[in-house]
Amino acid sequence: MAANTLASPRLSTLFKLFKDVFKRHPEAIAAIACAILVLLGWQSLNFGWQGGGILILIAAYVIGGLDSARDGLTTLLQEKELDVDLLMIVAALGAASLGLWRQEYYLIVDGAVLILIFATSGALEGYAMQHTERSIQGLMSLTADTARLLNHGQERTVPIASLKVGDLILVKPGELVPTDGVVVEGTSILNQASITGESVPVDKTIGDEVFAGTLNGHGVLRIKLHQPPESSLIQRVIRLVQQAQTEAPPSQQFIERFERGYAKVIVIAGILLGILPPFLLGWTWEETIYRALIFLVVASPCALMASIMPTLLSGIANGARRGILFKNGAQLEQIGRVRAIAFDKTGTLTTGHLQVVNVLASQPDSPQLLQVAAALESLSEHPIGEAIVQAARQHNIAWTTASNGKAQAGQGITADLEDQSAVVGKADFVRTQVKTISTHWLEQSQQWESEGKTVVWVAQAGELLGLIAVADMVRPAAAQAIARLKQLGVEQVVMLTGDNPRTANSIAEQVGVNQVYAELLPEDKVEVIRKLQQQYQTVAMVGDGINDAPALAQATVGIAMGAAGSDVALETADIVLMGDRLERLEHAIRLGRRAQSIVKQNIVFALSFVIVLLILNFAGNITLPFGVLGHEGSTVLVTLSGLRLLIGD
Repeated sequence: MAANTLASPRLSTLFKLFKDVFKRHPEAIAAIACAILVLLGWQSLNFGWQGGGILILIAAYVIGGLDSARDGLTTLLQEKELDVDLLMIVAALGAASLGLWRQEYYLIVDGAVLILIFATSGALEGYAMQHTERSIQGLMSLTADTARLLNHGQERTVPIASLKVGDLILVKPGELVPTDGVVVEGTSILNQASITGESVPVDKTIGDEVFAGTLNGHGVLRIKLHQPPESSLIQRVIRLVQQAQTEAPPSQQFIERFERGYAKVIVIAGILLGILPPFLLGWTWEETIYRALIFLVVASPCALMASIMPTLLSGIANGARRGILFKNGAQLEQIGRVRAIAFDKTGTLTTGHLQVVNVLASQPDSPQLLQVAAALESLSEHPIGEAIVQAARQHNIAWTTASNGKAQAGQGITADLEDQSAVVGKADFVRTQVKTISTHWLEQSQQWESEGKTVVWVAQAGELLGLIAVADMVRPAAAQAIARLKQLGVEQVVMLTGDNPRTANSIAEQVGVNQVYAELLPEDKVEVIRKLQQQYQTVAMVGDGINDAPALAQATVGIAMGAAGSDVALETADIVLMGDRLERLEHAIRLGRRAQSIVKQNIVFALSFVIVLLILNFAGNITLPFGVLGHEGSTVLVTLSGLRLLIGD
């Protein structure tokens, strides 16, 4: 009794788990079940259990072919079109019927294998669709459901959808901005990396626009809505991703047209072959039906479909071993055709983390510059301050605690240090508290700023101690990776960034990018990708941030950085570079080109073999077993050919 009591919850849990998995992945479960049933049915026939084997194979037909039959009939009844799904069902049922009629049961297995191939293809398509849905959900998680509405001085929480133009909302420190608006009171620092990709948080004050989904810093902001919530930038990003991911690329449209045209030709030819030969060639009706069924079997697109999927799956496995994750086989083909590549800057070509890159002290051998800067910046949570504090720690520089610290948003910090007034910040802010400044310091500051660096001035007791330059560092392998891409024949390499032109041009010069597009919002990046597609057709986009998601979706091939990438970028992209290794792009392109070559070879072989079998069938020189053997043999050969991609480059 006790054992049964314990077993019952376990069985219930197992059933719930299976139910949940089936609900999320019904196509995959159907394909797996079909494969198991085909194997069991085949073995049953081998052992002489014809009755049981036939019943098992019938179950495989139903489970594996139900979706294809439904899709094929829907296309036929609603769109008045024939497609490969319907052709597959007809060929499979024809093989099964002929097998039962002539008691050649291996033909039933042949039809079941045909159904299994299409069931597996449907499972892969379903998996890709789930990734699309998750990317949209990830974007929507950035939007708040409610906002703090201010009405006659009273604060109350209301749904975002109820807000209207002219409403005044309150955003407290550490909160996400609920919708786009204009600051009417307060100052703060906002992290806009999710929207613009800027590595440095942006100062916001009265009159500045703020975006939904950005993170407020230390200040309290009162924001006035200047447009409806549904028109906010993050909502436009969501719509752009949805639109770009639902638009079928031209190659996909061509494949669909080819499949339907192929199905029409084969079905019409099969019908004619089943009717005309007795009148034109003097065949008996038994011979005519026999030849028509052989035709359906040998003309079914098994070998043609096997020309593609094993090759692409082998390429996907090859890439995975090298840290390149392809989310679907189509993108493995597309990456080999890429003629232009667009790179995001922050977190893609750069590390995405600010570092101290230059230090110029008035007393070169003294640690005083970093001591004072670290003492004051340790009072701040600004990323620039964190970079300076980290640099001081790396140099084992200790500092005393500052007192009476006062931060002026967007300018700098003042504090008392060892009974003396100290200041750290922008040039204009620090210069007001320094007695004299030589042109040498101004020239050096301008030089660093022209290189895209942020310059921090440091002074104490009215004397300038020096300058500290902070920047987002270029990835070590970025320049070499781009050079190798150009050697491969990539015609255009561009950079898309929300950062300022000065910083963007500096990074572009270091890594060898052909053209720079700066100060871009997410929708601007999409527009640039569209223009590149008009000129180069096949365009790849490499990015890591939420702001890159629409461009990743719009690009022919979206490529995300695996370690630094946001969840939305990873879900939206077609390819993920694990470990943020840009140099792996070269291998991905080489792999894609090799996959294209093997697929073309396989298609030519498969079609040639079908043509040979059809000619022999019309000449009356092959039997059904020979036709099945030729059909399955060609399928096996092209499958083995595709497996070549598992080895080598």
